[in-house]
Amino acid sequence: MKKFSLGKAFVPVVGAIGLIYLLLPIAHVILFSFNEKRGRNNIIWNGFTLANWQNPCGAPQVCTAFGNSIMVGLVSTVIATVLGTMIAIALVRYRFKFRSTISLLLFTPMATPEVVLGAGLAAQFLLAGVEKGLGTVILAHVMFCISYVVVAVKARVASLNPAIEEAGRDLYASPGQVFWRITLPMLMPGIIGAALLSFALSFDDFIITNFNSGTATTFPKFIYVSALKGVPAQANVLASIVLIGALLLVIIVQSVNISRQKKLATR
Repeated sequence: MKKFSLGKAFVPVVGAIGLIYLLLPIAHVILFSFNEKRGRNNIIWNGFTLANWQNPCGAPQVCTAFGNSIMVGLVSTVIATVLGTMIAIALVRYRFKFRSTISLLLFTPMATPEVVLGAGLAAQFLLAGVEKGLGTVILAHVMFCISYVVVAVKARVASLNPAIEEAGRDLYASPGQVFWRITLPMLMPGIIGAALLSFALSFDDFIITNFNSGTATTFPKFIYVSALKGVPAQANVLASIVLIGALLLVIIVQSVNISRQKKLATR
């Protein structure tokens, strides 16, 4: 009979407690998406119902706010990914004046507290006389998302073997053909990862958005305003849909990678 060892049990127990602690808020969101509506709040469990999932736009402005967040996230991700990819390629492949300074400054938005960035941007928009709305939110999100895109894509560019591109040029391919047929496909995993990270950061952002959105409402702002009375069950439904979609995306990507590895192993 094996003796019980406190040392061996410590790590699994602490790991399980940490996992439960992380998953409890997510479980609460999913559970209360099925909560029956009674009164104005969604704090106390009133009973199980599927009505919230059948009408996820039942709460006032919830779908408008959700749609705004999706739109802001997509637009800012596209702009930040395109600009960030070009900046990353320029920083790795070319030598120019102030290159090191630019590389250092690109980390500034990542290191600066969001409340400082948000307040600073709000002051700049005010001085420039720009009316706050979804446009200013997109500009703000592009600003901090570019840094993350550059860091992710820059690492991918640095890992590429220049000999592959040189081989393409030796076969009389033009610079454009080398980029579109060789460089870009090899960079695509890093670009896709950077784009997904950028969208997640944009969709989830509250602090910078709150400073620069004016009267426009995004999903995080809607949740914040509703938190005192209990987040509406319909908001929990939309959050659960986002969670399920993210999990499905991870499962699909992992399945594709596993199938590719099996094909390579059988060759």
